[in-house]
Order: sequence, then C-alpha cells, then structure tokens
Amino acid sequence: MTGTLTWQLLRDLKTSELTGAGDAWHEVSGRSASDRARVDRAMSAKLRETEESESAEAALGRLRRLSRNFQYVHTECGLVRTALNGLAGDIAEPQNQLKQALADAAALNFTVHEDGSVSYPAVEVEDVTGAKRDASGGKAQGSYRLPLEPPGLGSPGQQSLHPGYPRFKQANPNAEKAQDVADRIARAVRSAREIDARYAKTLNGLKAEKGLDVTAATLKDVARDTADVRSTAGMHLAEDVPEDKSPAERKKWWEGLTDEQRQEYLKIAPDLIRGLDGIPAVTRDEANRTYLPVLMDDLARQGGDEAKTKLDALRMIQGKLSEPSHPPMFLLGIGDEGNGRAIVSYGNPDTSKHVSAYVPGLGTKLDGDFVKGTMKRAQDTAIAAQDVDPSSASIIWLGYDAPQSADVMVRGDAQRGAPAYNEFMAGLSATNANEDPHVTAIGHSYGSLTVGTAAKESGGIPGVDDVILLGSPGVDAQKATELGVGREHVFVGAADNDPVTHLPTKAETALGWAMGSALGGPLSGPVGIEVGRDLFDVGNDDVYFGKDPASEAFGAQRFEVGDGPRMVFEAGKFDAHSQYFDPELDEVSVDNIATIVGGRPEDIVREKHR
Repeated sequence: MTGTLTWQLLRDLKTSELTGAGDAWHEVSGRSASDRARVDRAMSAKLRETEESESAEAALGRLRRLSRNFQYVHTECGLVRTALNGLAGDIAEPQNQLKQALADAAALNFTVHEDGSVSYPAVEVEDVTGAKRDASGGKAQGSYRLPLEPPGLGSPGQQSLHPGYPRFKQANPNAEKAQDVADRIARAVRSAREIDARYAKTLNGLKAEKGLDVTAATLKDVARDTADVRSTAGMHLAEDVPEDKSPAERKKWWEGLTDEQRQEYLKIAPDLIRGLDGIPAVTRDEANRTYLPVLMDDLARQGGDEAKTKLDALRMIQGKLSEPSHPPMFLLGIGDEGNGRAIVSYGNPDTSKHVSAYVPGLGTKLDGDFVKGTMKRAQDTAIAAQDVDPSSASIIWLGYDAPQSADVMVRGDAQRGAPAYNEFMAGLSATNANEDPHVTAIGHSYGSLTVGTAAKESGGIPGVDDVILLGSPGVDAQKATELGVGREHVFVGAADNDPVTHLPTKAETALGWAMGSALGGPLSGPVGIEVGRDLFDVGNDDVYFGKDPASEAFGAQRFEVGDGPRMVFEAGKFDAHSQYFDPELDEVSVDNIATIVGGRPEDIVREKHR
C-alpha cells in the first residue's frame, strides 16, 4: 500500500491480493531453490568429477557464486512472502473493525464522510416535563484516543443533558452513537496505518545490493532481514501456534500446515516451535539449531558469570552438533530459563521402537559438566541399547531446575518439573511412528523423585512402559505400585556405596543429631543419626523421600550394579553416585539399563533387595 491510508482504501482492500502476491514471491523462491540444487548436484558435481584444470576451477568458482546467488534469492523472496502474509493477517483485524463500524452507521441512517466524520439526523425527544422538543442533528469527528469523559455530554454548548435552560439544547441520543462510530473508524484507520508503516519499512529493507557477488556482508544483510521480518510478522505467526493445546493437537496442527508455512516457522520464527511438544523431532532439531546462535548472542549481551556458564555450554553443544555423532544427535530443546534447559536425543525418537528419557538430578545445570558428562550418559545408554535392539534412542531431558546441593533438596523442584516432563513424554507418544513404541522413563538421583512425581500424576507418565530409578533418595512413595506401571515394570539400581541411596529422612536426621548433642561423646554426629534410624525406622528402609526403592518393602525389581568406591566426599561429589551409566566403571549397570531400554527386561541380572 502506498500514500495515506484512508478508511475507503482500508474498506476496499482485498487481503487475498496480498497473499496472492506472496504466493508469487514464493514461486520465485521455490524456482531459485530448484535452480541452486541443479547447479550444485548436476553442473558443479559433474564438472568436479570429469575435469581437472585451471579453467575447470575457474568455472567451479563461478558456479559457486551462482549457487550463492540462487540461495540469496530463495531466502529473500521467502522473506517477502512471509512479510506479505503477515501484513494480510495483521491488517484484517482493523479492516473488520472498520467494516463493523460502517455497518452500524448504515443501520442507524448515519452518513460517513470522506474525512471519517459521521453525521447524524435530528430527532424528537421529550424533556423531563414530558414536552416534546426537537434535538437537532450534527456531526461527530472521530478520535483514535480512548474517551476520557463520560459519554453523552457532547461538545461544550451543545447536546446538554440539562433540559429547561433556553441556552442549552435537548440532547440528541444519536450524538453519542455517532461519536462511538466515528471513534471506531478513527481507531481502525490509525491501527491500519501503523501496521502498514511497519511492514512498508520491513519490505523496503528487502532490497538486494547491485552486483552478482553474494559476499559476507550480503549474508549478514540476510540475517538482519530475517530478524526484521521476524520482528514485524512474528505476532502474525505466533497467533496460530497452539501453545495451550495437547501435544496430539499440536501434531495435527503442524501436519495441517503447507510446506511453505512450515518453512516460515523454521526460517523466520524457530523460537515459536523449538520447544513445542508434539512437533516432530527432525523439525524441533532444525528449529533449535537455527535458534541456537540467537540464544548465544542473547547470553553474550547479558554478561555475568551465570550467562557465561550457559554460553560456554551452548558453544560446546554447537561444536558437538557440527561433528558426526553415533547415534545421530537431535537437539530437541534449549533455553536459558532458570539454571538452563537442554533436551538432547541420541537416535531419532520418532522412528525408534524403543525410547528412553532420562531426568538428571542433584547439581545438574547447563554447564560444561552437563555437556561432557550428563549428555554422554544418554549417548552411552543409546549405544548399549542399540546392541540389544538397533531401533533404540535415548534422551537426556533437562527441562526443569534440579537442586544444586543436598542442603536444598525439597519436593518443590520435582513438583514443578513433573508436569513439564509428562508433557514432553506425551509429545513423544504423539510423534512416534511405531504403533506401540516401548518407552522407558529413567530418573537418576533427585531426577528419580521428579520421575516418581510425574508417575503419580493423574494418568501417569504418558506412554511409559517401564521406569528405572538410579541412585535414588526416594520417590515420595511407599510402594512401587504407586508409579502406575505395575511393580514388575519398576526397576532400581542402587550402589551399596552410593550415599544418596542411604540418606535418612529429615526427621531421623534431626532426632539423631538432637540425641547426639544431648548425650555427647560417641553418639554425636553420624553415629547419632544411625541410632535415630534404629529407633524410629524399624525396617531401616526409609530414605530422604519415602521408602527406599531398593528395599523389599518398596517391591520394585532391583538389578545388579557395581558397589562403587567407598563413600569419599570430594567437593560435594561421590563417585559411586555417578557411575551407573559409565561402561568403563560399571559395565553390569550399563548392560542392565540397556537391556530394559532395549525391550528385554526379563534378561536383567537381578540383585537382592536391601
């Protein structure tokens, strides 16, 4: 649109013409993509295979430039199409508001003038004495500002609400109605002009520099153009995202989009779909890889130690994404909320028959240790599970804030994390292509409490067949049957030298220390705690969050793991608590986990209950 936007132009605007123009730009974008593919796969590839000379190298250089040009045209034309679609969508609302105001004016026999003012007719009214008087007609000039005065007073000296005074005229009830219509027209036109100006600025920026060479500066310009279109049309794209729907409904929404619409989200607004449970894993991976540099730039601008820790971790993840991975790596989620977010799958969880999702625990956050250690646990699980069944994938799910020290271990973090975990698992069930995939929930350390809390929610963990609890301080349950999958499908690995699996309850700890302090001598400290446990925990099978999952009273299937090193505390860490997933340190544990994840739980090596 050009020139000053009037209410007549807004009324007569056909948004279908805007989307039609966008479709034409899309055709150009599509042809450019096809042409680039032919240059790369046919011309360049064939020349490399058949010719080796300086002239051939020169020709390949020109073909590479042509390929970059086609890519540039493909991207920029796609941006134009997105902007035009966004303009059509955004301007539809003020256009509808205008049309409704015009319809109301016609129904009331008002006249809308070229400048947007509204004339209303005279009308006969009664004053307080019952006498009939003529209230003259008039004209209302619209304002785009919301009214600050009570309606119906009219302009000074006109349409008074005080009858009986000769210098005041009787109020015309049409005056207030006409003012309302005029104001609505003014606000609709003002809103449309703002939208038009915003999109005009963005579209004017989508202009290529003269010349044929796509340089680094040109590519930087593409990134800026993409950001501009995202800023301008992002609201239009966000309106349709079904954030408040179920994962199954989100899947249906995504499948109902055209390829062009999906590409708009992936290229222009990956942040809107990168963490949307119910969206296919391949799509989430692409969206998160596209969004990763944006998030890293945001963290770099934030500054501070916490932002730097997350930024360094994301750089490490970016490095891993650029290298070959076995099994292939899928980035299903990233974020800087709280202590940081990261969801990574080794193997495609949508095509694999066996999928596990592991929730880490105490001390986990988005840092270097997470990338080097915690992510490796998921990869090692996937590798071992694929030896049991090649169609296996394993996920590390850091979608919540785990406590950072034992001193702050409370149920709140697990209670907040459980719904998010269940939503994610429902997404896996929605997107997995197998008729009845075998899904395993794994919780390690405090993560086992999060899994246990999720399992006890109404309906349990969606799609889950088996639950594995490792190094658990308890799952806020007294029996394995409370986890909703049957006691025969709850599996526990607890190293004898893992102190987290022996943590006494808060009450036992307090009583033990109190007794030790009162009696002094040998009963002080840990000895007092043990005496407290003997007195108040007869079966010696209660731990920090409920019944010990490795105990006979809990009733789960305990599998063999290594005892681990003796309890030596070093900087808040203890080796026996961290080696369940490590094939070099605890091969029997890794094999048992893989056997369950791979769909053959009957083959585990069992261990006696405590």
